[in-house]
Amino acid sequence: MNDLYSVLIADPIHADGRALLAADARFRVDVEGGLDEAALTARIPDYDALIVRSKTRVTRPVIAAATRLRAIGRAGIGVDNIDVAAATERGIVVFNTPDANATTTAELTLAHLLSLSRHLPQADRSVRQGEWQPARFSGVELAGKTIGIIGFGTIGRLVARRCAGLKMRVLAYDPFVAPEIMEQSAAEPAELDALLASSDYITLHCPLTDKTRNVINASRLAMMKPGVRIINCARGGLIDEAALVDALKSGHVAGAALDVYATEPPAGSPLLALDNVVLTPHLGASTEEAQRAVSLRVAQDVVRFLATGAAETAVNLPRVTSEQLARTIPYQQLAHALGRLVGSLYEGPITELVVRLFGRVAELDSRPITAEALVGLLSRRMTGRVNRVNAGHLAKLQGIEVRESRTENARDFVSLVEICAISGDKNTTVAGTLLGERHARLVRIDDYDVEAVPEGHFLFTRHHDQPGVVGALGEILGRENINISRMHVGVGDSSKTAIALISTSAPLSASALTEIRALPPIKQAVEFEL
Repeated sequence: MNDLYSVLIADPIHADGRALLAADARFRVDVEGGLDEAALTARIPDYDALIVRSKTRVTRPVIAAATRLRAIGRAGIGVDNIDVAAATERGIVVFNTPDANATTTAELTLAHLLSLSRHLPQADRSVRQGEWQPARFSGVELAGKTIGIIGFGTIGRLVARRCAGLKMRVLAYDPFVAPEIMEQSAAEPAELDALLASSDYITLHCPLTDKTRNVINASRLAMMKPGVRIINCARGGLIDEAALVDALKSGHVAGAALDVYATEPPAGSPLLALDNVVLTPHLGASTEEAQRAVSLRVAQDVVRFLATGAAETAVNLPRVTSEQLARTIPYQQLAHALGRLVGSLYEGPITELVVRLFGRVAELDSRPITAEALVGLLSRRMTGRVNRVNAGHLAKLQGIEVRESRTENARDFVSLVEICAISGDKNTTVAGTLLGERHARLVRIDDYDVEAVPEGHFLFTRHHDQPGVVGALGEILGRENINISRMHVGVGDSSKTAIALISTSAPLSASALTEIRALPPIKQAVEFEL
């Protein structure tokens, strides 16, 4: 681990976020904004972490040049300015701050909701021009109206509860959120088409992905009630702006309030010429409280990840709380060792890796444990960076399918972690446990019971069960001036094949390993380090 971490802040963040990093003696912080792709590509090799907002684009070429980079922090929600896939491939964790500015964005949505209903921006301009035409700006009440919320994450839920407080009927659509969660926030679950057809107001709170791009297009606009009003404080690109302009001009859509655009700023957009549109310059997180909150959170996340590996808000890792992560760390370390072991023992291609958790460990979140088993396995077989960020991606490239299973029955152990590598009808299984929830022990290789601390250098053999094998191994190790720290010999049920697991003081030379493999009783001889 580095004694000093270097962090580049490429977009403005609140002074308190910068101060948090600067106050930590383990971090060196540089602030340099306005970097285009070429400039950022030239600068990035010197840094362990990069912090951005929405302006700086972290592209695949930038990530390819980031030889030291371990973390990218986005002070905000959307990460569409970051090539997350490229970061994942390189094992770089990407953070965002999904909840830090949620209240601010929800309140902006409510402000637009009221502005649309009562024509407040238009009325303000009229009075400033010396006019007095209250009848011209007659609006509508919110109470009793139906609002449809597309995307029901933290912001969507906050909007739902506030709209319910205004006596509105709330519909919600999100294919990834359970109906019970929606009902807890006073929303009725609805399919997208039904929501569009029933809502007087529609507000978007979903991320911009390939599936959600132009989710509001001409055909879906046509499904909406005449006189519908649309609000977008989420991401530009969710709405087909050309289709929206046509619907606004025809009157089918009575009004729209937009804080985000497909191109920002929306210079030359026909939206600018329409009077039934309220436009704001991406103000979603623009409050003092939100600016401070997102800056502090991203700084805290970068510090925590580089110092401890905790990644609660990572978008390319399973989200696990710090408390849960702390409980899994000893099992992650055990799984890593078991993954390295099975990767050493199984010398051919692997098509399937099965991670089985028994007993108390089965109560924990299995994802970090499985990820570390993959890291251990792949680190034996690949060059370059392998970590829990990119292990799943690399496994797919290797053609390895990963499966998990859990059961409370731990057989003879309080907890047991078992890793099985499979290809066709061949497989190798290793298992380990923790003594006192802390001390790792290897307890099984295939059908052989063993007991070993999974640390240091090892020699493993499968051999015919006959006298003289252990003596021959000892003689070769002695000539190499290698001490045997501990040895475990196991005999199979058939009594024809045995194994030897020997903990050694140093690695063997290539010639010594070749000599061992040439011994007539030896079927397999593998050296490895855990």
